[in-house]
Amino acid sequence: MSTFTSASNPAGTTTGTPTDGKNGTMNATTTEATRRPHLSGMTWLVWRQHRAGFWSILAAAALSVAWMVYQRGQLTDFLTGHGYPAKNLDEVGSAFQQYVDAFSFVALGLGVIPILLGVFLGAPLLAGDLENGTAKLVAAQSMSRTRWLATKLALAGLVVVVSTGVLSAVFGWWWNPVKSEVTVMDWMSSQAFNNTGPVPVALTLLSVFGGVAIGVVLRRTLMAMVVTFGFTVALQVVWSYSIESLGNAVTVTTNKGVMGENGSPSLPRGAYEIDYSFVTGSGDLVGFGTCSGSQTDAARQVCLDKADVVGYAVEYLPMSQMHGMQWFGASILFAVTAGVVAFLFFWGRKRLV
Repeated sequence: MSTFTSASNPAGTTTGTPTDGKNGTMNATTTEATRRPHLSGMTWLVWRQHRAGFWSILAAAALSVAWMVYQRGQLTDFLTGHGYPAKNLDEVGSAFQQYVDAFSFVALGLGVIPILLGVFLGAPLLAGDLENGTAKLVAAQSMSRTRWLATKLALAGLVVVVSTGVLSAVFGWWWNPVKSEVTVMDWMSSQAFNNTGPVPVALTLLSVFGGVAIGVVLRRTLMAMVVTFGFTVALQVVWSYSIESLGNAVTVTTNKGVMGENGSPSLPRGAYEIDYSFVTGSGDLVGFGTCSGSQTDAARQVCLDKADVVGYAVEYLPMSQMHGMQWFGASILFAVTAGVVAFLFFWGRKRLV
């Protein structure tokens, strides 16, 4: 039988400590249960309601991370054995292709995560409760609708940030040894740009919360999932076409002619070429196809001289801008996501029943 012995604390109040009736020692089981961290209240309720989806997302992320860590070890062993970067990867031949294929496969999988989570996590998150009447039951309780909505969004957002943030960091770590190799992945491609840094987190959050907003407005789970699929696909397409505009293009010109071996400008390693054109003696730019219809090199040279072409003008984005472009783009996505969340709270105060 357990009893409580009184102990006076520094403030002069008396507290009860569970002890064993035989030897007066503290009941370790009771203390451990009291101190063990656990969810309670609305947080526990929301987690329990969506625990299957949350745990599935976290488990899939953990398995993907483990596989990428293994692939990274394989990659570094291969590069070390080849003598990279002292030796160029062009000398390897097809032996390196399996590592390129692995990058493409994982990048494709990571690229569809915003769509999958938007459709299967975001759209049903509140649409299901509105459709089956759970929202009315919650509204009848002592907890406010605002707290219920905030808890739902916070837990879903936390799972999204943790899973996509870890995947982004590990994928970037895996890619880093061959980051400057365009044959592996062009840093301006959606495979690299959208799967590293803060971009995947921002894209997925907007996809998920956009799906939540669609579900709140439509109030039907299946319809919300279909519309959310279209929304997330359109978001990916628009975003991919907008990547180039996030950077500050650099233009380099030459004046040594265009027919000689040393006429082409030298660009930094990993530079992404935006546009190629000719520059005239007066500094004007003319199209790269100028005089392309000439039959011989001599005829083309005569045509270029007549057009006063003296060299090349190349517009490009240096790889050093990648992180800045990613954070700039992510900040735009985060701002739009904040607007969607504000809409959800505004709508939820009146219509979330």
